Amino acid sequence: MGKNLGGKFLRIRAQKKLFMVCILVIIGSVFSLLINYKNTGVFMGINKKLPIYCVDTKDKKISISFDVSLGNTEHTKEILDILDKYKIKATFFVVGDWVNKYPDMLKQISERGNELGNHSNRHPDMTQLSKDKILEDINVNEAKIRNITGTGTKLFRFPAGSYNDEAVSVVESSGYKCIQWNVDSVDWMEKGSDIEYKKVIENTEPGSILLFHSSAKYTPENLPKIIETLENKGYKFVTVGDLIYKDNYKIDQSGKQVKD
Repeated sequence: MGKNLGGKFLRIRAQKKLFMVCILVIIGSVFSLLINYKNTGVFMGINKKLPIYCVDTKDKKISISFDVSLGNTEHTKEILDILDKYKIKATFFVVGDWVNKYPDMLKQISERGNELGNHSNRHPDMTQLSKDKILEDINVNEAKIRNITGTGTKLFRFPAGSYNDEAVSVVESSGYKCIQWNVDSVDWMEKGSDIEYKKVIENTEPGSILLFHSSAKYTPENLPKIIETLENKGYKFVTVGDLIYKDNYKIDQSGKQVKD
């Protein structure tokens, strides 16, 4: 009798533990989905406002983009020389704090025919800012860029890729196209040139927007090889502004810009 009661008690205890584990798994899954909803705008099929990650096109056109927020100008100059060598124009999303330190390099990026995009003034998490603070940050950087180069920007990239519905709406209401990427070189992780090269080559497709960072260790070393390989595959490099559709389009739930 005692053994039966003991066995029953152990079974009940085990069932309770299993129940608690299941509850924790469910809570964790819901939390993960909510975070994804907040940061990417995609949640269980609900339509959310999204930036442009890539473009739906049959043409083998792609864009190289650089986030410029850290580091000195040494790598940036190397990158510009490489782009000139291959007669390619890229899109540089610049942060205002970097612009303060290197106005001459910003001017050089523009004068050498590349496209500039706004990447915020102080690189904040836009999901944590009010509408007024978002506008203030963007406008301060825009004024810096315009003052130095003589021209404004039409593209915006969220710091760290973090956005929500309000942030996208506010930025778009200011006249910008919000731009993300669908091919991450992961150069910011600096795990090795081979890893970065493989990541880009295996994931590039027509309409892709490639993400690099001007301060990354292996990017100047990797860029010529990446360009040559993709050109041999028949790809043509254009700026993001020349890749995307300006009007009569929609953005699907994967972030792909599709022509109406």
